[in-house]
Amino acid sequence: MAHATQEFGDWPLKRLLTEVVGSGPKSAGDMTREQAREAFQRILADEPDPTTLGAFWLANRWKRNVPEELAAYTDVMREESVVTAEPECDPVDCGANYDGKHSSAVLGVGAGIVAAAAGTPVVVHSGDRVPTQKATAYKHVLDELGVRTELEPTESAAMVDETGFGFYYQPAFNPGIDDLYDRRDQMGVRTFVNTVETIANPANADVHLGSFYHLAFAKKLTDTITQSERLDYSRAIFFQGMEGYDDIRPGYTKVAEWDREGDDGDESFEDYEIETAEYGMEMENEDLEVDDVTADSATITEAVLAGDREGHFADAIALNGAFRMYARQDVDSLEAGLEQARAVISDGSAQAVLEELRAF
Repeated sequence: MAHATQEFGDWPLKRLLTEVVGSGPKSAGDMTREQAREAFQRILADEPDPTTLGAFWLANRWKRNVPEELAAYTDVMREESVVTAEPECDPVDCGANYDGKHSSAVLGVGAGIVAAAAGTPVVVHSGDRVPTQKATAYKHVLDELGVRTELEPTESAAMVDETGFGFYYQPAFNPGIDDLYDRRDQMGVRTFVNTVETIANPANADVHLGSFYHLAFAKKLTDTITQSERLDYSRAIFFQGMEGYDDIRPGYTKVAEWDREGDDGDESFEDYEIETAEYGMEMENEDLEVDDVTADSATITEAVLAGDREGHFADAIALNGAFRMYARQDVDSLEAGLEQARAVISDGSAQAVLEELRAF
């Protein structure tokens, strides 16, 4: 396991289960920040036996973690597991659900490359067939495209500085979480680890772009960022993407936008909807479904970046690229970003970034 604090306090997981979190979804209590910190320190140090760990994870899932607990877990992960490597540029941090997608194409690789070609650096990060879905994530599409992914964090930082797009590989930058793989796999259900790994922020980026299943969860995550002592995001945008991923869905997509300092100097949070039809894109969810998510996502990405494919996938990649530009505030509107996205595809700039990634 990764190095972790060995001096623990008075709250082993068994005591937390019996006295705080383990009495069921309706009567369980919330942990203090100190209790949650100690719990995750013990987990990263491989101290709890497998049965107790599984019960603790399940109890957390039943009762639903509050932001203070998630912030504590995140801070311990950042302190004791995450190896950061900060590029010279300040990229958008894209942390989609690590367990991947199983029916619709992964658009974030193409969208990130388009944004990079337009001048918005982008960092993506994922593991390899992460539980519970163990489906297609960023790594697998990049592998299929011939881009090297099993990089050390310093190499990942160099990649984004050199090409505008960088990939960080979880086993290299977050080894403590990677060491939990087998136990997570045995659980069969998602745990809070699935949540906190997406905000690991290995590049120390200022802006985070993530996804959610329900708006209330987006608010919980922005509150987590606010309460974290180790995350320095000043801006975060979460949206209800396809299969919980960071792809704008056809039709309506709910978006939550958070700034540490709004126009009045105070923290701001707002939600709104993006409607693809407003951008001339008449499509349905099934229009973005594929048979082989890994292979088809790569084939589609390559064709769109080369300007050889039009239609729904090209529109979706361009719009998601524009959203990354908007997240970093490099454009004032999605319309402006969409214009830039289509321009870098048309003039070959996006394809050139892909070739630079392959040569890296």
